[in-house]
Amino acid sequence: MDITKRFLNYVKFDTKSDAKSETVPSTEGQMIFAKYLEKELKDMGIKTNLDDKGYLFGYIPSNVDYPLPKIGFLAHLDTAPDFSGKNVNPQIIEYKGGDIKLLDGSVMSEEEFPGLNDVVGEEIIVTDGTTLLGADDKSGIAIIMDAIEKIVNDSSIKHGEIRVGFTPDEEIGRGPHHFNVEKFDCDFAFTVDGGRIGELQYENFNAASCFIEIEGKSVHPGSAKNIMINALDIATELNESLPCQMRPQFTENYEGFFMLSSMNGGVSHASMEYIIRDHSMDKFNEKKNIIKALVDFLETKHGVKIDIKFEDSYFNMKEKLLPHMDKIMLAKKSMEEVGIKPIIEPIRGGSDGSQLSYMGLPCPNFFAGGYNFHGKYEFIPISSMFKGSELVVKIIENLAEENK
Repeated sequence: MDITKRFLNYVKFDTKSDAKSETVPSTEGQMIFAKYLEKELKDMGIKTNLDDKGYLFGYIPSNVDYPLPKIGFLAHLDTAPDFSGKNVNPQIIEYKGGDIKLLDGSVMSEEEFPGLNDVVGEEIIVTDGTTLLGADDKSGIAIIMDAIEKIVNDSSIKHGEIRVGFTPDEEIGRGPHHFNVEKFDCDFAFTVDGGRIGELQYENFNAASCFIEIEGKSVHPGSAKNIMINALDIATELNESLPCQMRPQFTENYEGFFMLSSMNGGVSHASMEYIIRDHSMDKFNEKKNIIKALVDFLETKHGVKIDIKFEDSYFNMKEKLLPHMDKIMLAKKSMEEVGIKPIIEPIRGGSDGSQLSYMGLPCPNFFAGGYNFHGKYEFIPISSMFKGSELVVKIIENLAEENK
């Protein structure tokens, strides 16, 4: 199947994950999609394992008579809960520059979305403006499936044992939570979950959530002098006291941030949630200490009870991947050989590969090809998916040749 048709077929599946769900996977659509992919793999003659939590593994045996490391390729089934992924209506256009008017009347402008400058002269797939596209990460799945189909149908491509894995709930941070590393049975893997063509990543944020509960004192506002303690006022003071230059909209590259993700409540009680991010573990811990010291100060200043709790989400995979830089170099060399310029940069976010690397499966990340994920302005150049598939094949070929 042509990779474009494959991708357009995959985005029909509504696989938006749901952080409020307690099931695994968090939504039924992910399991429906996993079963569809399982059939595709079986039709290729590939041995599969799909468990009751939506983790789909495929196993391809070696076709050489010498030992090779077992390599894997991973992508996630779900799309982001930020925007609808139901009834996706993709449009293929030949982009000649300028703004793009979507079918709902909204405009994707060059000024607001400079990534469009990368794809002038390309055929690109866009949304109709009512949903996200789902290139994150259905283009990654299409890239892997297309490459695997080539490999199993062409005996001249020499390879060792190959694993493919499609996992649920990456977008809500649960992707590796039930991933059975032993069952996957692999020496190292790549997640195919990056953005624009050429991205190659082995660093990501350290990440934590911070939960704050503020107890105020509510009385009638007409007789409130020297009595009322407004929990919302304290919440506002807390947020305004954090360094404003450390908010996401003012940071880039290796700069970390605090982000107030929600604030709710009233005079008597207020709750706040932050996410904290930094590539440096020292700076990550410093950010935690800053917000904890501020909470202690405000608790004393206002004579109120303020509870604070941190929950770590994932850590920078760099620490676990530095001993495996040969895998990064394998991907870099393979990119160059298929005419892709490597863009080695840190992920300003997370990756299933981060958690999997800490679980004993070294797992850097490379591009899936899309832009503007998680919203209606998402798009992907078709050529990036073709190149992604070519890259997977080249990595496998080079691994076999280098270890011959």
